[in-house]
Amino acid sequence: MVFIPLPEAAAPSIDDRRQPSALWNLFLTEMWERFSYYGMRALLVLYLTKALGYARGDALAVYATFTGLVYLTPLVGGYIADRFLGFRKAILTGGIVMMCGNLAMTQPALLHLALGLLIVGNGFFKPNISSLVGRQYREKDPRRDAGFTIFYMGINLGAAVAPWIAGTLGERVDWRLGFGSAAVGMAFGLIQFTAWQARLGKSGLPPGREGPTHLLPRDWLHVVLLSLTAIPFVYAALAILGAAGSAWALVPLQIKIALPFVLIGALLFRAGRAGGRQDLERVLSIVVLGMFNVFFWMGFEQAGGTMNLFADKLTDRVVLGWQIPASYFQAVNPLAILAFAPILSAFWKRLDSTPRALSSPTKMAIGLIILGLGFVVMQVAQQRADLLGVVGPLWLIGVYIVHTIGELCISPVGLSMITRVAPERMVGLMMGVWFGSFGIANYLAGRLESLLQGSGMPLYQFLATNAIGAGIVLLLMVPLLKRWMHGRA
Repeated sequence: MVFIPLPEAAAPSIDDRRQPSALWNLFLTEMWERFSYYGMRALLVLYLTKALGYARGDALAVYATFTGLVYLTPLVGGYIADRFLGFRKAILTGGIVMMCGNLAMTQPALLHLALGLLIVGNGFFKPNISSLVGRQYREKDPRRDAGFTIFYMGINLGAAVAPWIAGTLGERVDWRLGFGSAAVGMAFGLIQFTAWQARLGKSGLPPGREGPTHLLPRDWLHVVLLSLTAIPFVYAALAILGAAGSAWALVPLQIKIALPFVLIGALLFRAGRAGGRQDLERVLSIVVLGMFNVFFWMGFEQAGGTMNLFADKLTDRVVLGWQIPASYFQAVNPLAILAFAPILSAFWKRLDSTPRALSSPTKMAIGLIILGLGFVVMQVAQQRADLLGVVGPLWLIGVYIVHTIGELCISPVGLSMITRVAPERMVGLMMGVWFGSFGIANYLAGRLESLLQGSGMPLYQFLATNAIGAGIVLLLMVPLLKRWMHGRA
């Protein structure tokens, strides 16, 4: 493996136009981790339906549960990092556990253990690497949104390559090789992060740590021991969930959906009160935006579920006599990110330095409306497929590109907003809450098709209406949210 040389570290300065040198280490680490995640995600539903014989609805249910929990566990991982581990130890622990999860995916008998390890590992990794990016900037640093957009390019560089490598190996050679390549990608990410950790300075060390800028031998011992406990923990969790599964099935869906919001709201209300009214309002603004975030990702995450199956069953994938693997379509979104992110990063940086700067809630509302317009196109494609049997690949590619523009207005902006608005003592926890909204959205994304059966409302029409409507409501709420953010919007 060849490491990309990084520039010499320099103290952050709001007058320095260059991004912090630590950003490039975090960029490359996240790139490898996302290669691992999206390589596995591109294969999951196809693997369940084609290799393991799952019915369409059952495969989507597994996908919903997995992706939902993947984004709920960061709530716990962020809290543990804030209070005990620090960001670096949490990131390393999460990476090791996810690598083991991808290795377990190569064995069909270990499917549930593998998914459990990936869920737990992501909980430690995902919120804390994003929080560590935010630590590289001072308050009101105009480079922050642009920096998070660059970081987001790292996410999508890994996501762009993953379907080609993991998808080709999994669909065309052997499913085990596809999942194995995801494990190798995670290993590269761990090596990258460790090799260049000096660039991080003292950021992300365990709470209260003074002295060296690198992790000490005892820190590595903690990482190894914590990683080893993940396997028995997952087995225990699976046993408990299995015993409680029948009781959970009796709980009405409305309560299941509302429960995370109630628990998160109660936790944040108590935490916000400890810091006074201003902290409480800042926390509430994040919770409200998290609810709108659910509307966005409930639609966007159809990419790995219904839109992945649309590519497999309803898209003409034969080009010059060669059939494009369905998983390749998962690369369109990250490739579009790489194409458009530099343009939008430069645009935000220029606009945010002027009196015409858009607030984070405004950018996110625009992203929701753009997502809805993409689903208008997707509904037309579905109608044509119902009539003709299959449609050309440009329909799906076009929708992915439109959704990408919406994603760039909401996702990197949201990550940046959390590190700017969250009270200092709660950044990791709040990042976990933000990813918790992804969890709810991912679960709904996988279950939505079955929930709408019998309603008479087509899936993509429903998603278009909800996204555009939510975007308009969010625009109306911008003045209130800006007031709650106390100058950090």
